[in-house]
Amino acid sequence: MPSFAEYGALFTAAFLSATLFPFQSEAVLFAMLLSERYSEWLLIAVASVGNTLGSVANWFLGRFLAHFEGRRWFPVKREQMKKAEGWYHRYGRWTLLLSWMPVIGDPLTLVAGVLREPLPVFILLVAVAKTARYLTVGALSLGWM
Repeated sequence: MPSFAEYGALFTAAFLSATLFPFQSEAVLFAMLLSERYSEWLLIAVASVGNTLGSVANWFLGRFLAHFEGRRWFPVKREQMKKAEGWYHRYGRWTLLLSWMPVIGDPLTLVAGVLREPLPVFILLVAVAKTARYLTVGALSLGWM
């Protein structure tokens, strides 16, 4: 019988992979699904919630960093922020549906915090994107597709 710790490990992997830390939660989920020891739907739910909450951490980090924008050590110049703001305003909050993608997904969630995307809208769009990704991993690993 699977333990709470095993599901906790998946949650942690999914959370970390949504932050700016390099981590592969899909591999963990895939291996757990192939073992056939766990509830498929519970695994997908745990991974989705962990990954979404990791993106929420990015959103809060973006909100926090915005307070230090004028400082010399701030990692993004004002011109770069203006460009990112223009891009985000041009394509809108719907870009958050790409938050599942490698390389661009995590920075998108950070920019959403900097640009003060409302948290409920952010969570909804990111949760849809992250859950769809894990459903696809589940479908591929279990032969549903």
